[in-house]
Amino acid sequence: MLNVVALQGRLARDPELRQTQAGKAVTNFTIACDRGKNQTDWLDVVAWDKTAEFICRYFQKGSMILVEGRLQSRKYQDKNGNSRTAVEVVAGNVNFCGKKEETEPKASAYGDSDVYAPIDETEDVPF
Repeated sequence: MLNVVALQGRLARDPELRQTQAGKAVTNFTIACDRGKNQTDWLDVVAWDKTAEFICRYFQKGSMILVEGRLQSRKYQDKNGNSRTAVEVVAGNVNFCGKKEETEPKASAYGDSDVYAPIDETEDVPF
């Protein structure tokens, strides 16, 4: 079986880095993908660990991004107890699609947070 997704679009909002209770980095964001004839698909994406940190460092609302990953669906209950299904792309690789000045690291609103520290190039990076 094959589950591969490749999307190119613009971020609908600034990605925000969060931590799970187990300490894993995660970010969720939405990208707008042009389907043609004035139609746009708004697709939810989730990224984990170093990929999430990379996205939060280099991308912001309006940035063009290429996301490669897999499609997943999950069931959950909303705050009213209703069963819901979410469909999202789990990012495996992300790439720049814009001009160089659009890919400069964002200034940290959190001072010297390690979220915005340079990526150690000796580590295995998942993209």
